[in-house]
Amino acid sequence: MVDDDLWALIEPLLPPRPERSPGPKSVDDRLCLQGILFVLHQDIAWQLLPLELGFGSGQTCWRRLDRWQQAGVFDQLHRLLLAKLNAAGKLDWSRACLDGSHVHAKKGGAATGPSPVDRRKTGSKHHLICDGRGTPLHAVTTAANVNAITQTLGLVDGLPPVAGRPGRPRRQPDAVLGDKAYDSRAVRRELRERRIMPVISRKGAPNIKGLGKLRYVVEQTFALLHQFKRLAVRWERRLELHDAFLSLACGLICRRRLKKAHS
Repeated sequence: MVDDDLWALIEPLLPPRPERSPGPKSVDDRLCLQGILFVLHQDIAWQLLPLELGFGSGQTCWRRLDRWQQAGVFDQLHRLLLAKLNAAGKLDWSRACLDGSHVHAKKGGAATGPSPVDRRKTGSKHHLICDGRGTPLHAVTTAANVNAITQTLGLVDGLPPVAGRPGRPRRQPDAVLGDKAYDSRAVRRELRERRIMPVISRKGAPNIKGLGKLRYVVEQTFALLHQFKRLAVRWERRLELHDAFLSLACGLICRRRLKKAHS
């Protein structure tokens, strides 16, 4: 269900509804959002959304999801909640952690490819950067066979400006932590040029002592993301619709942490 607090955050971000056209009265935005959340949590097919719950047809919710993603609603929600966490002092900018996770793509589509960890079945890969406490800061989707190292700088540079504290919005952490999949001299050089300390294990050398204890938070965050069943398996052929669910899930994790901070 969409509680009043969540609706108060999302409603101002929604684009104006198009002028009414002839035909039945359109379903309320709040009910459509409930339908979208139902699909995100339960991984139910759009056409199987229970009409008795009042969400409207699956096609109605799907179209609303598409329109809201085009308007940037879910990215704005994620950024808003990050700012609230930052204002509450609940973001750890001393370090950020990188990692990737593979998901099976049942219907193919953009940003899919043969998965190196799933007998070359068609899949996608979620790439994530989170703060030192595991709060998701930015996530992207690529084909499953895309090397993690190619997304390193894109994840760092893709961090949204996070307001909430005096001064300029924060845009980067003090250090970036990664395993051997992110080992690259060029990446280290680029991070240093951005005044970010790279803490990345080198291939052929022992792991940096204590790095695993600091990086476990990103694995924990992936576990939280994939509790949203729609993200554990990719069904959307259109990448932007899958990314809409990914951004919404990141925002919901941030909101959960904000509620815990205020409790």
